[in-house]
Amino acid sequence: MSKKLRLADRLTGTESNVWVEFGSLAAEYKALNLGQGFPDFFPPNFVTDALHSVASNKENPFLHQYTRSYGHPRLVNALAQIYSKIFNRPIDAQSEILVTVGAYESLFCAHKGFVNPGDEVIIFEPFFDCYEPMVLQAGGIPRFVPLRSTKPAGELTSTADWTFSREELTNQFNEKTKMIIVNNPNNPLGKVFTREELEFIGDLCKKHDVLILADEVYERLVYPGKEYVRIANLPDLWDRTVTIGSAGKTFSVTGWKLGWSVGPSHLIKALCTVHQNSVYTCPTPMQEAAALGFERELSLAEGSEDSYFWQIPRELVPKKEKIMKMLLEIDMVPVEPQAGYFIVADISKTGFKVDPKNSESKDYQFVKWMCRNKKLSAIPNSAFYTSEHKKLAENLVRFCFIKEDSTLDRAANIFHEWRSSLKND
Repeated sequence: MSKKLRLADRLTGTESNVWVEFGSLAAEYKALNLGQGFPDFFPPNFVTDALHSVASNKENPFLHQYTRSYGHPRLVNALAQIYSKIFNRPIDAQSEILVTVGAYESLFCAHKGFVNPGDEVIIFEPFFDCYEPMVLQAGGIPRFVPLRSTKPAGELTSTADWTFSREELTNQFNEKTKMIIVNNPNNPLGKVFTREELEFIGDLCKKHDVLILADEVYERLVYPGKEYVRIANLPDLWDRTVTIGSAGKTFSVTGWKLGWSVGPSHLIKALCTVHQNSVYTCPTPMQEAAALGFERELSLAEGSEDSYFWQIPRELVPKKEKIMKMLLEIDMVPVEPQAGYFIVADISKTGFKVDPKNSESKDYQFVKWMCRNKKLSAIPNSAFYTSEHKKLAENLVRFCFIKEDSTLDRAANIFHEWRSSLKND
């Protein structure tokens, strides 16, 4: 029994879960929470209006009943239209799309559907923290390849300066490798992988017959002017790639918990089998409303300024620039993201001293100190690394900036007072 409990502890991490721990800490100290990744403002009107119209529709009672297990017909048809344009190929709504309870369930179904005991799965670090336990739950073995900055620590950098060692990645591929997870854009860095990087990854996958799990939930949050390449669009990679998306990230409705997987039918079938025998189906009203949102986007001309897909990344740019300025005010050095709504900052120049009696890493100690003393919460970046590589992130913390301007103004006041206190010391 004790052995089983230890395994459960390793898989769930409830006691040490970073979201539970730092969410509770922020609440305890009434700190401004720039840790967890969700907007603090209302979604666009067309999305909330869509949900209201679905909920109040008296003519179609079936919108409140079970729908098709693998995805509500209206939603999968809209997604098929969207992704047919993205992938430059006709996507079959019935066999090449699965709708799930958030992108999280898509990830889970992929691991359960593809990974057998002893299979190895390659993960880039930093990584979204569910990847490792999902590999372990399936009986697989996670193998890690860290992204590193090509510039010295403490220098002002962009995520464009972060890349992987081609030798390290190549050495992780072997006859046991089943799958590689490519989170592009990356959370927490906001790195957008280059075409050359993706081609190198793809060539290794073809050589070793490895599947690709493309976690692209931040696909709509790539900043203007940055080329965004989808790995499934590269030559001969469609047939071995499952691409994952998220309504929460797409329409700023993280509480809807609606995601999807897109890929060739022979791969999607494996995910469908897991989904049908666990979750079975997703909430019908949410799917209908998301479909209306996509249909609205499809009705607009390419590049229309009325498109939310066009608007949201442009709205994030000034927020990103605002938080970068704040961080620099107290000698936190930001790593400028190319996408997404997180920013990682280097704290090595802040003068923060670790408590040698505290076994926690520097970034954990710093965030807890900041929460207690400055009433500002973030996430320690080493939470996104395996134990072997946590030292790479001991000077890094992650902030979320998809917030109301008033929220960011509150943060600016905290940083300004912090800076003033440093001058007075």
